[in-house]
Amino acid sequence: MKKLISLTVLTLVAASLSAQNTKTFTTVRKIPITSVKNQYRSGTCWDFATLGYLEAEILRKNGKTYDLCEMFIVNRDYMDNARHYVRMHGYSQISEGGSCDDVIEVIRRFGICPEDAMPAPGSLTGDSLANFKVFFPELEREISSIVWNEGKPELNRFTTEEQAPLRNKAPKSNWQESVQAVIDKYVGKCPESFVYEGITYTPLSFAESLGLNLDDYVSLTSYTHHPFQQWFVIEAPYKWRLKPSYNIPIEQLMDALDKAIDAGYTVAWGGDVSGDFYRKEGLAYLPDGVVPTQELRQEQWDNWQFTYDHVMLIYGKALDEQGKPYYLVKNSWGENNPYKGTWYMSRDYIALNTTYIFVNRNALPKGLQKQL
Repeated sequence: MKKLISLTVLTLVAASLSAQNTKTFTTVRKIPITSVKNQYRSGTCWDFATLGYLEAEILRKNGKTYDLCEMFIVNRDYMDNARHYVRMHGYSQISEGGSCDDVIEVIRRFGICPEDAMPAPGSLTGDSLANFKVFFPELEREISSIVWNEGKPELNRFTTEEQAPLRNKAPKSNWQESVQAVIDKYVGKCPESFVYEGITYTPLSFAESLGLNLDDYVSLTSYTHHPFQQWFVIEAPYKWRLKPSYNIPIEQLMDALDKAIDAGYTVAWGGDVSGDFYRKEGLAYLPDGVVPTQELRQEQWDNWQFTYDHVMLIYGKALDEQGKPYYLVKNSWGENNPYKGTWYMSRDYIALNTTYIFVNRNALPKGLQKQL
């Protein structure tokens, strides 16, 4: 199946690439959002997309525009990732990646601050935007050294007689201070308090002032290796926080997505943008003849053709010249594409390549709300 689809893509996409590059769209629905950001050389799409989603939620609720601080989330979340790794005795992933759940959990526990309450991304490393090229390898070395006394093993890390000497007997008593120092060095310290529009806040009081109910947000997914109408933790490397998603058939998931957009709610989207059906020109679509069935979704997930590798913000609907439905999607790679940072992703593409959607439960159909 994989080879057949790949050949179809090569044939059909190559034939239509020139036309696709000049594609035009008619907007059907466009929900207000905040400006396009650039994650630059950092694996923080999950952070930029989810904060962009929450900024859009605030816009929807009270019309106020905020620029929330991605590096505050990075600081707190990477420290949580280190704690998880150590508590798992190294049987976990040290990762730049994450999910929408990470942002919600950080804000719930630690709060949030506006962008200008911390050093600008990249400024502590002499760059103009976030650049983790030096930062993250150093952080990974620091964290792995807590568990492994000769660095992280390259292969199977299950304890064997040969590997036993590699593992430290216990973590150092001050290991959290060492890890936090590396994080602060590259992204800046999280402020204890700051002034915003003449009012002094702590990160927690500022989060409370935003008017968001963090319990409103749920993750929906669609796979057949778990029962439908049940919660489960998606088995993906970047989902290290182990928060569950609610499993429903793909037709029901797409219906929930459409109804949310129609009702004026944006939706955070996690899925695949690196497979056969991905185009870098701000477009994502399936060739004619490829049908996004439940079975194909599962097959591509199980054979790794489809992975969870990116998070973006869906904020509207459009039609192409042939009347085919697309979504307006805000990316976090700056404005360097023909659509100034927006992607146009076909409905079929979304149906096939979605790992999960993150949505306000109040935007869901009543029947689904009752299930949750």
